[in-house]
Amino acid sequence: MKKYIYILLGLLIFSCEDVIDVDLNNAGPKLVIDASINWFKNTTGNDQSVKLSLSAPYFDDAVPPATGAEVRIIKASDAVFIFTEEGTTGIYKNSSFIPQLNETYSLEITYQGETYTATETLKSVVDIDYVEQNDEGGFSGDETELKAFYTDPVDEENYYFFEFISDIPEIPDLEVYDDEFTDGNQIFGFYTEEELEAGDLVTIRNYGVSERFYEFMFILLQQNSEEGGGPFETQPATVRGNCINETNPENFPLGYFRLSEVAELIYTVE
Repeated sequence: MKKYIYILLGLLIFSCEDVIDVDLNNAGPKLVIDASINWFKNTTGNDQSVKLSLSAPYFDDAVPPATGAEVRIIKASDAVFIFTEEGTTGIYKNSSFIPQLNETYSLEITYQGETYTATETLKSVVDIDYVEQNDEGGFSGDETELKAFYTDPVDEENYYFFEFISDIPEIPDLEVYDDEFTDGNQIFGFYTEEELEAGDLVTIRNYGVSERFYEFMFILLQQNSEEGGGPFETQPATVRGNCINETNPENFPLGYFRLSEVAELIYTVE
């Protein structure tokens, strides 16, 4: 009997050392547009940037920048803002941007002979009123929960994008909310983390966003691992942003053009 047990254990040990070669389909690189124009409250909002990169195979460590593009944002009423690349980083900057709430802006990018465009409105957001901490959260009762309360305006259709940033984990926690059932009430953005300790800092940001961006992020967040998705699972829906390729529609870009007023609060864990 012992002989069979030893053989079984040996098979289990050696089988764990087998290398699984996953054969993934490779497609040509697509332009990835990270055009998030954020106007933090009590700032001028003049310094803005747009990041352009190229999609790469899943197991590649490096994300190649999209260099040599022409980038500009056009304010519908009266202005054009040219974004200039910083070296060959794929990061394009402008230091004279003029943010205006409820104004419509258009993004125009020319890259490798093709023109990409998107249009959005700069959305406002309310302040974060206060943060409530609970040290007995989660299913096990040992997680730190934070609730960032804000008061939704009455009789307005509003959409919110929350970002919680701490050193634990290194990747920010993202959530989206709408006010369909909470119009005019005080509600909260929610964050929980087991490893938070007293003295840790959590940066809480609430962005005002459009309905279209809310729907885009809602679908995107449903596909991450915490919501039950995984990197090798079939996507339940195609996640397409608001950017289009005017020259060659089949070669559509990835990413989104968003403009938001931002309320920020830095909270010290008690």
